[in-house]
Amino acid sequence: MRAGRAARRISGSPGTQLANLELRHRRRARCEDRIRTAKDTGLRAFPLHDFAQNQIWLAIVALAAEITAWMQMLALTTHDARRWEPKRLRLRIFTIPATIARHARRTVLHLADTAPWARLAHQGLQRLRRLAAPG
Repeated sequence: MRAGRAARRISGSPGTQLANLELRHRRRARCEDRIRTAKDTGLRAFPLHDFAQNQIWLAIVALAAEITAWMQMLALTTHDARRWEPKRLRLRIFTIPATIARHARRTVLHLADTAPWARLAHQGLQRLRRLAAPG
């Protein structure tokens, strides 16, 4: 009985309340950041006239925002690009000239060596390849 009361007292101590509050604020800020990046990706306006077409547009925007977030978390872990906004990502990484080739039943992506951010993209792709496959 006393252990239960002591545990309740410890979990409500001022130090834990502050830590819980800080965690709550960080989660809220991360959520607001994701909303802001989704708006920058295309969530601000409905470009089409029909409701069903706009539903498809929103699904595409949500998918693009998710892929971008996962790319930043998994592929760009050690670089400042992990915190870049979508506009900067589009300007620097998503506009790297590339060609897709098929050779020996494999699809190969060739990035332009002259692009200023090609090395970062190449390092990110290598990092993704090194991750273990699910399953």
